[in-house]
Amino acid sequence: MPRSTHEPRLNLAGRMGRWSAAHWKTATFGWLAVVIVAFGLGGAIGTKTIDPNTAGPGESGRMDRILDAGFKQPAHESVLIQSSSGNTDDPAFRTAIRDVVHGISGVAVVQHVRSPLAPGNEGQLAKDGHSALVEFDIRGDKDSAVDKIGPVLDKVDELQKAHPELYVGEFGDASAVDGINTAFASDLQKAGLFSLPITLIILIAAFGALVAAGIPLLLGLTAVFGTFGLVALPSHLLPIAPEASAMVLLIGLAVGVDYSMFYLRRVREERAAGRSERAAIEAAASTSGHSVLVAGVTVIAAMAGMFLTGDGTFASFAVATILVVAMAMLGSLTVLPALLSRLGAKVNRGRVPLVGRLRGEHSEGRVWGAIVDRVLRRPVVSVVVAGGLLVALAIPAAQLRMVQSGPDTFPQDLAVVKTYNRMQDAFPGSGLPANVVVKAADVNAPAVRDAIGRLKAQALASGRVHEPVTVDVNRAATVANVTLPIDGTGTDDASVAALATLRDDVVPQTVGALPDAESGVTGVPAQWKDSTDHMKSTFPLVVAFVLVFAFGLMLVAFRSIVIAAKAILLNLLSVAAAYGVLVLVFQHGFAQGLLGFGTTSGIDPVVPLLLFVILFGLSMDYHVLIISRIREAYDQGASMDDAISVGIKRTAGVVTSAAMVMVGVFSIFAVLSMLMFKQFGVGLATAILIDATIVRAVLLPASMKLLGEWNWYLPTWLQWLPAGERHAPTSEVEPAPVA
Repeated sequence: MPRSTHEPRLNLAGRMGRWSAAHWKTATFGWLAVVIVAFGLGGAIGTKTIDPNTAGPGESGRMDRILDAGFKQPAHESVLIQSSSGNTDDPAFRTAIRDVVHGISGVAVVQHVRSPLAPGNEGQLAKDGHSALVEFDIRGDKDSAVDKIGPVLDKVDELQKAHPELYVGEFGDASAVDGINTAFASDLQKAGLFSLPITLIILIAAFGALVAAGIPLLLGLTAVFGTFGLVALPSHLLPIAPEASAMVLLIGLAVGVDYSMFYLRRVREERAAGRSERAAIEAAASTSGHSVLVAGVTVIAAMAGMFLTGDGTFASFAVATILVVAMAMLGSLTVLPALLSRLGAKVNRGRVPLVGRLRGEHSEGRVWGAIVDRVLRRPVVSVVVAGGLLVALAIPAAQLRMVQSGPDTFPQDLAVVKTYNRMQDAFPGSGLPANVVVKAADVNAPAVRDAIGRLKAQALASGRVHEPVTVDVNRAATVANVTLPIDGTGTDDASVAALATLRDDVVPQTVGALPDAESGVTGVPAQWKDSTDHMKSTFPLVVAFVLVFAFGLMLVAFRSIVIAAKAILLNLLSVAAAYGVLVLVFQHGFAQGLLGFGTTSGIDPVVPLLLFVILFGLSMDYHVLIISRIREAYDQGASMDDAISVGIKRTAGVVTSAAMVMVGVFSIFAVLSMLMFKQFGVGLATAILIDATIVRAVLLPASMKLLGEWNWYLPTWLQWLPAGERHAPTSEVEPAPVA
C-alpha cells in the first residue's frame, strides 16, 4: 500500500488539455465542425427506426413470424357506437350504425368494412344492447398504417359531431399507436422545454457567473446535437428506437454538464491557489480531466451491458448513450480547455451579485466539511446508521413486480384510451385479444377445421374467452389466425390467467394435438408477457456484465482491490434503495395523489434495467472524482484521515451542483403523463440524491476511515497491473485540516 512515487508528468488527459489550450482555434472550431458535419450527415442519410411490428421473443415471436410469412396482416380498427340509454334495435341507433359504415367506407385507406348489422356479425353487438362495433382494416402493410390513420380519425370526429346523442370513438392497431405516440412526443417536448432552464438556473447558482454557467450547458447541448446526427450511421445496421432521442438528451446533458463542472471547478480552484492560467488548465486537465476519462469509460461500459438483453430497443439505447457519452467526454477533454484558455478571467463575466453573496465561495465545502468531520469522528455509528437506512429503503425491492405498461397506465384523457375503456366494458377483451396461430399443409382440411372448432368451444367454455371469435385464413390455406377476446386489460392477472389457460390447456388439447402442424398463442397480451419474461431472464446477465467491467475498470484506475469492491457495493446499495422507493411509490401507492397516477400494478420492465445501467454509470462519475482527489492528497503526503477530509471537502461543491442538475432534470419526468416516465424520473432522481448524499458524504468517508491504509490494498498476484496515470503537481500540496 505504498504512496505513489512516480515523477510528476502529464497523463493522456493532461496532454490533450495542454494541446487544446495551445491550439484553441483548432480545438474549438474543429469541435464545432465535427458537430455540424455529424448533424448534417445524419439529416442527409436519415435515421432508420425500429419496426414496432417486429416479432419479439418467446412463443408469441415464433407465431408472429409465421403470420408474417403466411400473409401480411393489415392494421385492424374498430369504431365504437354507444348509447347510455338507447338500444341497438332503435331506428336512430341503426341509422347511426349505417352512417358510420357509409362514412368509414368512403375513406380511401379503409377496406373490408364489417357492419354489425350484416348477417353473421351478431358478435359485434353488445349483450347489454347499448353498444355496437364497426370493424375494418387499413389498406397496405401494418407497418405504415399509423401514417395513414389521420383521415380515418378525422372522419370519426365528423361522425361524432353528427350524432352528439351517441358516443362514437375509434380504437385499433394504428389509432392506438398514433394516440400513444402523440402523448409520448408531448411528454418529451415538455421534458426538453423545462430541463434546459432548470439546468441553467442550477449552474448559475453553482458558479455565480453567466459565462461559467453557460459553458457546461453549451458543451452538453453540442454533444447531444452531434449524437443526433452520428446515431443515424449505425441505425442502418441496427435500427434505433424512437425513445432513444430522449435517452440521448438525458444522458448527454447529465454527463456533459458533470464533466464540464468537474473541469471548470478545478481550474477555478487552481487559479485561486495562485497558479497561472496555463498551469491551472494543465493541472485541471491532468487531475479532473483524468477523472473524466476514467468515469466516461466506466459509463460506456455500463451502457454496453444493454446489448446483452438481445432486445432491439435496448441495443439501440446502448448505441445512442455510448455515442453521446463519448462525445461529451471528447468535448470535455479538448474544447473545454481550449475555451478556458481563450477566455481566461473572462470566464467569470456576467456575475450575478445576489447569487454570489448567497452561495459564498466555500459555503458548500464548509457544510459538507462539518458533516465529514463528524462522520470521521464516529465512523462506526455513521456506517451503521447510513447503511441501515439504505438497507431499510432497499427491503421493499424484494417485492418488485415487473408489469408491462397497458392501457391503464396511459393518460386516461386520451381519446383512444377512453374508447378502449368503453370497449372493454361492452366487449371484454376485444381491444387487446389473444391470437391462436395454426400452421399446417391445409388448414381447411376437416381435421384442422374440427380442431379449430373445438378450440373455440373449449376457450369459450373456460369463461376466460368471449365473443366475437373470428378465424382468418391466408390464400394458400396454410395458416389460420384465430382471434380470441380474453379477460383483463392485457397485462393484469386476469389476462395472464387467460393466456395460461390457452397455452397450457386449450391449445395443447385441440390444435396443438394435430400431427404435422404448428400452433401457439400470440397477440398483444402474449407479446407483452413474453417480453417481460425475456427481460427478467436477461436482467441478471446485464447486471453481472456491468459489475465485472466496473470492478475491472476501478481496479486498473486505482490499483486497489478494496476501492474497486467498495465502489461496487456502494453502488448496489444505491440501486437497491432506489428500487425500494419505486416499489413503495408505484406498488404501494405512496405519493400516488401527488404524482397523479392511477394504477399500482407494478413497475414497467424497462425501468429497472435502465435505472441500473444509468445509475451505475453516472454514480461512478462522483466516485471516481472523489477517490481521485483523496488519492491525490494521499500521494502528496497527507495522512489517510486528512486525505479523506480534503478530498470530500474539495469535491463537495461540484458533486452537490452536479447532483442537483440531475435530480432537477430527472424530477421533470416524474410529473409527465406516461407512467413509465414517472417511474423512470422518480427512480433516477431518488437514486442520484441518495448517491450524492448518504453514500458519497457518509458511507464512503466512514468506510475509508475504518479501513485506513487497507483502502489501497492490492494483492501481490495483481501487482502486474499497469500503474494508472495520475498527476500530482509538485507545487501543490493539500493542506491538512486545522484541528
